[in-house]
Amino acid sequence: MSLVQAFQVYKSCASSFAARSAVRSSVPFASRRLGAVRHYSEAKEKESEAADAKPQNDAADKLKKKEEEVSDLTGRLRYLQADFLNLQRNAAREKEQTKDFAITKFASDLLETVDVLAIALKSIPDHALAQPSTDVVESSSSAATTSADLPSPPPLQKSHQEYLNDLYTGVEMTHRLLLQTLFKYHVKPFEPLGDKFDPNRHEALYQAPIPGKEPGTVHDVQKTGYTIKDRVLRAAQVGVVQDTSS
Repeated sequence: MSLVQAFQVYKSCASSFAARSAVRSSVPFASRRLGAVRHYSEAKEKESEAADAKPQNDAADKLKKKEEEVSDLTGRLRYLQADFLNLQRNAAREKEQTKDFAITKFASDLLETVDVLAIALKSIPDHALAQPSTDVVESSSSAATTSADLPSPPPLQKSHQEYLNDLYTGVEMTHRLLLQTLFKYHVKPFEPLGDKFDPNRHEALYQAPIPGKEPGTVHDVQKTGYTIKDRVLRAAQVGVVQDTSS
């Protein structure tokens, strides 16, 4: 073998060895590059998933806050509705009371007239209406004798008894008519004789020991009490039995 042939064999062997070395060195680099690409892709996917999950969590938090706000506003609305209904009921009740008790002052003033008529009726005893008084007849005859020189008055069309009866009847009718008018507006009298003394309904004018009467009870009524519906319009003026045990 010549030197030239030997050099060519050496050159071909060296080329073959270099090619094999190049192939062997390129395989790990490719695998490393493929692993890096795969790792980068997985990281991208995780980042994408995390980015998608964050808006969902934010939306869930916002939804929860909104639900809490709705629940709070609903509770406030219910309370406001209840307050409004109570306000309506109170306004209706006050309106009804104002309507019922609008004549309180007028009725209170009118009771004085009723009292005067009642006193006028009580001033004439029942037996004076039943028969004529002989004292009046005798005094009238004596007065006629002493005043014979005076001009005589015109003759009466009725007797004194009949005039008295007419007067009493007129006053009694007026008294009854006034009471009927007051009844229309729910003003009614109450007679507390014999009742237990109640400072909300009675006005004690005096106290006196009364044998056989329970202490603290009403034994005399000076003025009748009146109510307007369930409210005391005027307390009855009374005398109360005094407790003498102490």
